[in-house]
Amino acid sequence: MDVLWDSVPATSDGITVREVADALDGRELAYTTVMTVLDRLAGKDMVQRRREGRAWRYRASASREAYIAQLMLDALDLGGSRDAALVRFARSVTGTEADVLRAALSAEAGMAPSGPTEGPGGGLTDRVESPPTDRASRAGRADEAVER
Repeated sequence: MDVLWDSVPATSDGITVREVADALDGRELAYTTVMTVLDRLAGKDMVQRRREGRAWRYRASASREAYIAQLMLDALDLGGSRDAALVRFARSVTGTEADVLRAALSAEAGMAPSGPTEGPGGGLTDRVESPPTDRASRAGRADEAVER
């Protein structure tokens, strides 16, 4: 996936198995191994492929950022309290990362970005709406957030 994300612009038609294998130079992977992995990724809808002559051209189905956002949302579904996990995550980010999150949440809510709001415990007290519960809606919101 890193090869596709790093070497294929969003407007590109993609790259072939041979080009992916060449980009993995030094990893000593057989062409058929790379082909099998790309085929499995296509089966999981992580990559899109298009026939070009006898070869396939591959490109990532979503950006790296959208994929990571979906992983984070999936992690919240692992059990326990989503709120507790989000609070723990918010307390673990750096000041700069907190500013980025604050600005994104303000933009999502249609508000102008504001400075940090801390409560008596030093944590964030701004109310954040619950995310959609179905995966399709969350995936769409993750893609929208990445596009901004």
